Amino acid sequence: MKETKEQLKARVRQIIRALKKTYPDATCALNHSNPVELLIATILSAQCTDERVNIVTSTFFRKYATVADYANADPAELEKDISSVNFFRNKAKSIQTTARLLLEKHNGELPRTLEELTKLAGVGRKTANVVLGTAFGIPTGVVVDTHVSRLTQLLGLTKHKDAEKIEQDLMELLPKKEWIDFSHRLIWHGRRVCKARKPNCAECSLESLCPSSSLKSQKG
Repeated sequence: MKETKEQLKARVRQIIRALKKTYPDATCALNHSNPVELLIATILSAQCTDERVNIVTSTFFRKYATVADYANADPAELEKDISSVNFFRNKAKSIQTTARLLLEKHNGELPRTLEELTKLAGVGRKTANVVLGTAFGIPTGVVVDTHVSRLTQLLGLTKHKDAEKIEQDLMELLPKKEWIDFSHRLIWHGRRVCKARKPNCAECSLESLCPSSSLKSQKG
């Protein structure tokens, strides 16, 4: 029997409660100490693991302490400093271009709107949502990374595979006050329990709420 919209929203409320209980302290996995560092780390994280980015930024952020440091850096040296991340040349160019735009148009500060952030080099909607939500507590949307995409499909919260369409589904289902933390918690859950290669349904706090649970098929 197909789930009604009301039943789906009720199940989403249960999922939110279960995630809050399991991951009360979930936050962004990218190490940073200020909004600019978060922006740079998020640019670096595209098609690269957060673990790798955190290794790189542990020294990178000490070397480049200000927006001006990025703007005035030697391009070849900037590339070399992030050469262990994927697409480092494009990312180095984006970082430097963004730093120069921040100095020219925003006095070296990050703008706090989705429209202005996405005008910066290397900053799409997902990156802007990460920065606005994590750094400033502004819920402009729901961050959809590979974990959120995979888990929301497994949980039956969306039928889409396109990130922007998934985000629209989640924005409709989730209370706005949950937009920021829901992604953090789901990402933690994807890394710790519902892993892509081998989901641990037996230890999953969402198992009873998940239509894709392997335990359900075993029972059947």
